[in-house]
Parts: sequence; C-alpha cells; structure tokens
Amino acid sequence: MNKKFHCRLLAVAVALTAGAARAEPGWATADQIKVLSGTYASSSVEDWYGGFGIREFVFDKGTWSLIFTHALDRKMTQRTFQFRTGGSYDVTKPSLTVKGAFHGVFNENWKHVTLLSSNPQVVARLGMADCKLSVNLETDISKTGCAAWKPVSECGQDHDLIAMDAKGVYFGVRPRDNDMCTPDKTPTALLPPVIAR
Repeated sequence: MNKKFHCRLLAVAVALTAGAARAEPGWATADQIKVLSGTYASSSVEDWYGGFGIREFVFDKGTWSLIFTHALDRKMTQRTFQFRTGGSYDVTKPSLTVKGAFHGVFNENWKHVTLLSSNPQVVARLGMADCKLSVNLETDISKTGCAAWKPVSECGQDHDLIAMDAKGVYFGVRPRDNDMCTPDKTPTALLPPVIAR
C-alpha cells in the first residue's frame, strides 16, 4: 500500500474516532456518562401511561437501577404500581438525530413490580390482572413478565438514548408499547432531565 495513502487512511480513522468520543458543546462525553455516580430523579410529577409518574435512577460504577412509581393523579395519592429494574450499562455511539445524546444499552438483569391498587378495574386496565400480584407485595417478574414487561429472557436490554448536561441526565421518549428491546427501537427524542439529588 502507498505509504502516503496509508497515512491518510490512518488520519481519517483517528479523526472519526475522536469525533465519536467528543461531546457536543455543553454536553457530557460518553466516558463521563459511563462513570456516572449518584441518584437522579424527576424534578416534578410527569405524564406517564395515561396517568402520572416519578422516575428515580441510581448510578454506581457502571451499574444503573430504576424505580418508577405510577399514579392516577398528579398529586401521586392514587398510586397504581411501582416498577424496579437494573443491571450494568454501556454508552456507545453518538446519536445521529439527537444533539448531545448517545446510544445506551441498559441491561435489565431483574424486573420487579409492586401492585399498589386494589381496584380490580384499575388492575385490569393496567394489564396486570393475570400477573398473580398481591397488593403492596413486590413480585419478581424476571422470568414471567407482566403486562408490557417481557421476561428477561425475551427482553434483557433497553436500547435507549442518554445525554447529560448541567441540568441533569436525559433518557429517550419511550414508545407506547414500552418496547425498546432491540436497537431498532431506540428513541429519537429526549425526555425532560432527571435531576441530581
């Protein structure tokens, strides 16, 4: 191979690699997101699944966990369920469509849900009537799945967007069916940030 041509190829490869590692101005790099540590939660009650919810994420040395609590009212007094999951995560390539965001792969090693409503109509509407849940008792649904949550064996990863700036940490807008199990399901827009606590 021509030596000059080889040098040009090497320069292009280095430039591409550097571009992938750099963040947009004002946004965190992939390496910074990979070593996140702390608790980040919704700054206020958010609209979720025909009701309302609060997200709380904990990051620690390459692992993540989520506690999501859902309710029928904005004051969060008529709570319906709480969902918990977590595992390791990786931050990969920059998003081509969302400024400052990277593709993230969030392993869901376990999935737990707690039913918080005893109203049969509410439980049925949530799709949880056949999940064999007891009110106020956390149930491990990792093997069985429940409602829109698939078993870990069928969906053990969430393919999401992640970004971070001075305001907080951003994740992608989830689809109505909650299915982000494969890379083609990666969101194309960001939710409001969760804030450091």
